[in-house]
Amino acid sequence: MPLLASLAVVLCTAMVLIVWSVMGGFLAKLVDSGRTLVGDVLISWPNSGFAYYDDLIDRLEKDELIAAAAPMIESYGLIGLPNGMSENVLIKGIDGPRYARVTEYKDSLWWKPIGKPLRKDIARADPRLKGEQWPVMFDNGQRLTRRDPSTGQRRPAVVLGIELSGQNYRTPEGYFLPYQPMQRTPSGKVISQETFAPDNGFVNLSVAPRDSTGIAVDMQTRRFPVANEFYSGLFEIDHKTVLVELGALQKMLRMEAGKRLKDVKGRPFKVVKDSVTGIETAVTSTEEIDEPARVTTVLVRGKAESGAGEDAQRLAERCRSIYDGFAKAHPGEVPDQFTISIRTWEDQNRTLITAVKKETGLVLFIFSFISMTAVFLVLAIFWSMVSEKTKDVGVLRSLGASRIGVAGLWLGYGLAIGIVGAALGGALAYTIVLNINPIHEWLGTHLGFYIWDPRVYYFTEIPSKVEPDKAKWVLAGGMLSSVVGALIPALRAAWLDPVKALRFE
Repeated sequence: MPLLASLAVVLCTAMVLIVWSVMGGFLAKLVDSGRTLVGDVLISWPNSGFAYYDDLIDRLEKDELIAAAAPMIESYGLIGLPNGMSENVLIKGIDGPRYARVTEYKDSLWWKPIGKPLRKDIARADPRLKGEQWPVMFDNGQRLTRRDPSTGQRRPAVVLGIELSGQNYRTPEGYFLPYQPMQRTPSGKVISQETFAPDNGFVNLSVAPRDSTGIAVDMQTRRFPVANEFYSGLFEIDHKTVLVELGALQKMLRMEAGKRLKDVKGRPFKVVKDSVTGIETAVTSTEEIDEPARVTTVLVRGKAESGAGEDAQRLAERCRSIYDGFAKAHPGEVPDQFTISIRTWEDQNRTLITAVKKETGLVLFIFSFISMTAVFLVLAIFWSMVSEKTKDVGVLRSLGASRIGVAGLWLGYGLAIGIVGAALGGALAYTIVLNINPIHEWLGTHLGFYIWDPRVYYFTEIPSKVEPDKAKWVLAGGMLSSVVGALIPALRAAWLDPVKALRFE
């Protein structure tokens, strides 16, 4: 009977701890994934973008809270893939080396040489473990360029999300392999096609330049080689994002540096006479000026201690203060400090993050409420145990044991069961959480039972995170539930009449 009571505590403790670890891991990975390809803070002015961004970056990087800053252009467009499919995508124009200082871009590039296999790749079948092409592809990905085989010159290139091309599949061991679809030749033979995008693939990228009011003026299309592919672990990003060399995207969106005509205020109209018709026309006086290049976003990364929560908000406020000085230095040429958008990654995804937090709290409340069954189960078992031990209680009372002593004996018994149950429950939860992805893969392989679909849950693997502080609360709750369950039976035992207890049959 005590083992049944302990088993109830084990199962309830493990259940709550597993749920909290998975939900908490999902939330933590969702928040931390922002730093993978975005950084901590984004200073953005969509559509037309803003100029003098290098000056802003210099000002930001001089601050003690800021580790690095980098320019970026964000735009939606259409990509024509090597397999003939077209997809609507988010296009990000980046400067590879500067972007890598702000984000985890360098680590996210997938096709690169690796020294040791992935954890589950016991057979060492990952193609990145051998081959001479990976250092070249890794370098191409960092630069966002690829050499033209005919001229040897470097050309701007794109880096695709690894789920975008549809030409890779992920093995159960965790690495990717290129698809090799079969094709029938005119002679009737069936051969495999080479479809590895970073090796010989090209894509067509189409974007729509916009004027200052956000209206598309025309459509620009350009053919780019594929330099590499990146893996962020967030399915929505890996499936819908294209990275392209910053200068190339600036040209396509007409955001590069150049000349433009500007109306000169205060000058009188100029009269121009047509040499053929003799008609005179008044035109505004203009002058040619240099227009600097523009970007839509400047990404900011804080020092290690400024990455999340209150520190991220503090970093955003510091960025706003720096931008205020920048805007005053370029009056009328950049958005002012009141209209510019300065947000953390959490701010940009506040709706999703808040929803996950509330859902986590709701699920924990429900499972904690269900865990109250352990209290009633312990109560029922201890009530039966007190009934079985009535004579023993009578003997103790007749020998001089106090009511408090008898109650303490049963409560101590309940605490011992709670400690054992909570410890075993914690060990069980830790084992399951640590191996939750292999367990899920085994269920899928042997039983065809898949719970975690990355298309629904964003991440390609089940995230989990055991936090010691949270585990302490759950384990303490397991022990307390056992003590609370034993409380009423302990009081019943303490208030038994010794004479009646000795006569109990």
